[in-house]
Parts: sequence; structure tokens; C-alpha cells
Amino acid sequence: MTITQLRAFYLAATMGSFTAAAQYMGITQPTVSELVKKIEETYGLPLFVRGGRKLVLTTAGETLLPWSQRILDDELGAGTALHSLSTGDGGTVSFGILQNSSYYFLSDLATVFHKAHPHVKVRLVGQNSFEVADSVRSGELEAGLLCLPIPAENLHIQPLMRHEIVWASSKPQRCAGPMSIEDIPAEPLILYDAHHGWNDPTRHQLAQQAQLHGVTLEPQIEVESVDAAVSLVASGLGDTILPKAVAESSTFPSTIHTTSLRPPIYDTFALVRRQNWELSPIAQYLADLAVTMLLSANLDDHSNG
Repeated sequence: MTITQLRAFYLAATMGSFTAAAQYMGITQPTVSELVKKIEETYGLPLFVRGGRKLVLTTAGETLLPWSQRILDDELGAGTALHSLSTGDGGTVSFGILQNSSYYFLSDLATVFHKAHPHVKVRLVGQNSFEVADSVRSGELEAGLLCLPIPAENLHIQPLMRHEIVWASSKPQRCAGPMSIEDIPAEPLILYDAHHGWNDPTRHQLAQQAQLHGVTLEPQIEVESVDAAVSLVASGLGDTILPKAVAESSTFPSTIHTTSLRPPIYDTFALVRRQNWELSPIAQYLADLAVTMLLSANLDDHSNG
């Protein structure tokens, strides 16, 4: 049973004739009659008592009528929802953002988006870059911002910019010059993003550099958030790596000193969506807005790849 067949039946039943239904649908009367006949033949049940001046529903027709109305209402509702999403008049858009988004001028993303599209529900999901990539790949998120490198399978990746990762310590002598990989193990190491460990893009780069220099890095303390790591460093429990944007924030403790790493490490930010997948207009608007706000942070090194 097709939607077109149901529509022909419903209109004939509510308008009283195949002719009226045909005029409303913009097709011929025999076509409407044939559409209804196909339903009757499929189930072996007549839907109308034919022969009178006005169509009369049989018991089967009376049973089908409310169901056809419900299905057609659902179809109309689905079409309306998609239209609302394409025009920005409604619907829901889901987008992945950086875990430390507040340090990259993204904390106001929801506010700015809502002012432009107050009737659209928005889900901004802050996750580790691997989780953002997996959620976009599975379709849970339409697109997202993340840090590279991540597995690129089935993803379209648009590199945007990079930002330096710095060394942080409560001991000024540890930041008197660039921190070499060989000198890192001299003090306890504190790292954040404990859940993903060395798979985290930033930590993965540090591990690669350590391996190239024959250095083994073992964190003494692992926590989930960069703010927790900063607090532990401020307490003198060890040193850490963190984005330069965190060190330049107004809330960063004055007792913590920072310096570059040698060789340097950078977070490379990228916009991702599913490969061969076109974003809905409203999702594209949100993605463009997020990229614009990220680039407006004017971090150290902008790049298109």
C-alpha cells in the first residue's frame, strides 16, 4: 500500500467521489479509481459501496479511514519538519565542539546561533576529538570541530588552523628556555584526557616525539579536564602540556610558568562531516558560524592545510 494509494482513498472518502479526489490531486478520475482498486485487490476487501450518487464506506473502508488520516498526517508532519530544518524555522541540529571550546571563543556559539534561528533546537556536544569523529561518522552528529590527527575513514576533513601546545610548570627554572623532550622526565608528569590516554591527538604527538628521542613518558597523575591539570600544576605536584589559549586566558594562575616545547607541537583544528554527505542548510550555517568564531580567536598560525 503506497502513500499515493492511501491519499486517493482518503480524498475519495472525505470528498465523496473519485471525480472530486481526482480534481484535488490533479490526476484523472480513472487513475484515482485504479489506485483505490489496487488496495482492494491487495487485501481482498471492498472499501466503498459503489453505485450510488455518493461513495459510501464499507466496514473495511471505515476501518482504514482513521489509519490513512494518521499516516498522511505523519507524512505531512515529516515534510513540514524537513522544510523547517532547511529554512531555519524549526527542527534540531547537532554539532560537535572542542572539549576546551570556552578557550577558543566558542562559548557563545549557542547564543549567537539562537539569536539568528530562535526556533531551531541545537545540540552542541563537547567531546574528545576521537568521539566527535565517531559521532559524525555514525550520523549522531551532522558535523563537528576537532583536533587532528584522527582516523579519517568515511570523513571529509577540512583543516582550519593550528595552535601551539606549551609546557607548564610551577617551577620557573623549568620554563627558562624551551622544554626539550629529553628533559621532561625530570619532574612528575601530569596529563589530562585520562579516558583516551595516548590516543588523544595532543598526547599522541607528544608520545611520537618522545619515541623519536628514545624517551619513555609515564604520567604520574592523569585527569580528565585541562582545568584539573592546571590546578594540580599550580599545587606544585608536577608539570603538564596545554594549549597556549589556556595559558593566555584570564583565569590562568600567575604562579604557573610556560614555555615552548622543543621540537614544537601544535593542535591542528579541523571541521569534519561525513564523506559524500551534504549538510542541511541550517547545519551548514552552524558549521560556518563555528568556524568563523574559531578563526576570530586569532590564534598563532592559521592554515588551510
